[in-house]
Amino acid sequence: MTPLDRLAAARARRQRLVIGLLSGTSADGTDAALCAIEGFEESTRLTMRAFVSTPFPRPLRERIFRVSEANAAELCDLDVLLAEAFADAAHAVCAAAGVAMGDVDLIGSHGQTAVHHPRSAGRLGATLQIGEAAVIAERTGCPVVSDFRVRDVAAGGEGAPLVPLVDHLLFRVPGRRRALQNIGGIANVTLVGDRLADLVAFDNGPGNMPLDTVARAASGGLESFDRNGARAAHGRVDAALLAELHQHPYLARPIPKSSGREDFGKEFVYPLIARLHDRKDDLLATLTRFSAEAIARSYREMLPAMPDEVFVSGGGALNPTLMGHLTELLAPIPVQSVAALGVDPEAKEAMAFAVLANQTLFGAPGNVPAVTGAAGPRVLGKLSF
Repeated sequence: MTPLDRLAAARARRQRLVIGLLSGTSADGTDAALCAIEGFEESTRLTMRAFVSTPFPRPLRERIFRVSEANAAELCDLDVLLAEAFADAAHAVCAAAGVAMGDVDLIGSHGQTAVHHPRSAGRLGATLQIGEAAVIAERTGCPVVSDFRVRDVAAGGEGAPLVPLVDHLLFRVPGRRRALQNIGGIANVTLVGDRLADLVAFDNGPGNMPLDTVARAASGGLESFDRNGARAAHGRVDAALLAELHQHPYLARPIPKSSGREDFGKEFVYPLIARLHDRKDDLLATLTRFSAEAIARSYREMLPAMPDEVFVSGGGALNPTLMGHLTELLAPIPVQSVAALGVDPEAKEAMAFAVLANQTLFGAPGNVPAVTGAAGPRVLGKLSF
């Protein structure tokens, strides 16, 4: 069977097995979700068969943290090393589900964002995700859709966020305004209504990225994140610093907008660590509160209406200190983990890229132009056989 015949056969099936692969903005590891997907566009139905999260070895993680400083040779090596890690994750999630890799129809790999220069920040409009799809295809024998963001950017969009279409397809409920709030390395929200035309989405704050950086510094590199928000809970919020953080220009930037390491990475965090070098738990407490306040502020300043309910995914959903702040700030609106909808909060974004790969398989758009600012709907991704 030729590669094209294989894709035609996958389209003809009532249900397809699709793996979504994602490396978080915090560069802590690879998430792999094996999903059974029926239909496409408005008829999409998904059942997750297995989810596996695999931490990167510390040497690789440290190299990824320095990616903005990488020369061409280092970037080239990381492109392949990450692809090998993604391929391993694909095999691991199949093993967890008891599914043969040969039964998988398609893989959607987001990769690891190395650089994101959105037009909303006055940049050229460029984005680079690494984790070579050809290597994943070779190691798994599966067709791979990758480089989802670049077509939207080429069409004048931000290239992000892309998960909002999936939020609409999987989580809309008639008559309810639902906020699907992801708190990964960067925080992003989707306000889902009855129709796709009602959808509003954007990156709305720093999320976990600065928290993870401070946690590594506070632990001498032994901890990659503030587990259970324990350090933040132990520290005290610095009110003056909190007010200063709210002056960050990204928060007031109009939508459509997207963010990344360029806004909230080392240039944002390292000066704060230097200033509060002997008060790192206080810094974590302050940054955790700031992450929650940035989210709540964005709802009030940028959403057309407040949501009826909020469902949180990403690592932030597992941080009781952060969730406590968010619940307080958005009261009386109920704030829950997306687990209440039967979805693993850490798996949601990997699931999303399985759905986006399924969209590409059918030649269906994967972006929402009103969200990204693109000139129109576009079929996303590049296909590697």
